Amino acid sequence: MDRMFRMIGFWTAVFAVLFFVGDMFSMAVLFFAQTALFVGLGFMKLTERMYLYIFGAYLAVFFVGFSYYTTFFMNPTFS
Repeated sequence: MDRMFRMIGFWTAVFAVLFFVGDMFSMAVLFFAQTALFVGLGFMKLTERMYLYIFGAYLAVFFVGFSYYTTFFMNPTFS
């Protein structure tokens, strides 16, 4: 399971570089932070249950943050 977190860290790093190249600096910083989090957790050698709890908490925080952002900050545009 620790290798899975390092793999997720690799892919978030790929996306961070792509966001950086595309001049989306705030998204790049967010994904570099996620990369550091996932790679750091990948080297902690926790139990599989703890990795699943951490990933579940990560998904819950993402869902709440994404729902808040889309509800209160995104402006609907109609063409």
